[in-house]
Amino acid sequence: MRANSRLLLPIGHGSVDFYQGMVPVLVPFLVAERHYDHLGVSGFVLAASLLSSVVQPLFGGFTDRWAMPWLVPAGTLAAGCGVALLGVAGSYPLALAAIALTGFGVAAYHPEGARLARAVTGGEHVGMSWFSLGGNVGFALAPVIATPVLAVGGLAAAPLLLAPAVLGTLVTLPLLGRRARAAAGRRTGGRDDWPAFRLLSAVVVLRSIAYVGLSTFLGLFAQQRVHPGDAAGGAALFVLFAGGAAGTVLGGRLARRWGRVRTMRRAYGVAVLAVAGVALVPGPALYGVVAVAAIALYVPFSLHITLGQDYLPNRVGTAGGVTLGLAVSVGGVLAPALGALADATSLQAMLATLGVFPALAWLLARRLREPGRLEG
Repeated sequence: MRANSRLLLPIGHGSVDFYQGMVPVLVPFLVAERHYDHLGVSGFVLAASLLSSVVQPLFGGFTDRWAMPWLVPAGTLAAGCGVALLGVAGSYPLALAAIALTGFGVAAYHPEGARLARAVTGGEHVGMSWFSLGGNVGFALAPVIATPVLAVGGLAAAPLLLAPAVLGTLVTLPLLGRRARAAAGRRTGGRDDWPAFRLLSAVVVLRSIAYVGLSTFLGLFAQQRVHPGDAAGGAALFVLFAGGAAGTVLGGRLARRWGRVRTMRRAYGVAVLAVAGVALVPGPALYGVVAVAAIALYVPFSLHITLGQDYLPNRVGTAGGVTLGLAVSVGGVLAPALGALADATSLQAMLATLGVFPALAWLLARRLREPGRLEG
């Protein structure tokens, strides 16, 4: 993969995932300026999450039948326009429609975005890991960029946040020719391995539960374990996000040496001890264990995408929609149940149980095989 493509792919992916990270940033401003209650703002979260995740496999199915490379720039722009329109929407229904447009744009982007990344990189492990890294960085940058803008200008400044979408559109347009050439030679002769794909999807779901549970409650736990106050919690989350970025890039390089399935198994084996260890280590040692847990949970991230595409060579869009969308979202759905468990026992006990999920992922990954390299 050429160096400019290695750079443009993650920038484009990051620009659309920036808007996935926008919803929690918007919530306090919606409450403060428009006086929505908790039920009202939960509607925004639900609309964004359902449309950005559950709808993705539907778009994947469409792109498996018809080449739609235009969904990459169109989805990016739609995601940005939704946030921009939210700032000027005068009523709750219009604001809800605006945030739904953002979720719809995110959903439209990812199946074709994953196919574009496959076309540009040839499915090469390191190239796909950089594509995945871009999305993770974009999500993490949302509060860093959007919070100061909204703090100074309020929701009326939300149209300024259209800028990342414009950038993402401009950088991906030069890559669409590669996607079109790949569509002309789309593989249709391979057999789709649905049992393996379903097993892989279960692995992704288990990984999602562990990571979402860890990221949701880690800040609070660090305040209890290390030092009271926001600084300890913020530092723990920074380590978690930075470790995730490192793990994403490392996964592609390890897959070159060991293969994807073996790399995945070893990563989840390490994650069992590290995730459970977060709840057990005392004091500042917590940060070191969090770093190991984040790296181990993110090493398989981009490998899930390429494995899914190779298990379903005739349904590459569907594979991308599931591994990037539907399966990943399940962790968020179960977050309230994890919170209830923490209330019934303790935060430490709940975090300790999270190690069960990478253990189950490791067991299921032992049943997966390394597929042959397939073109798509």
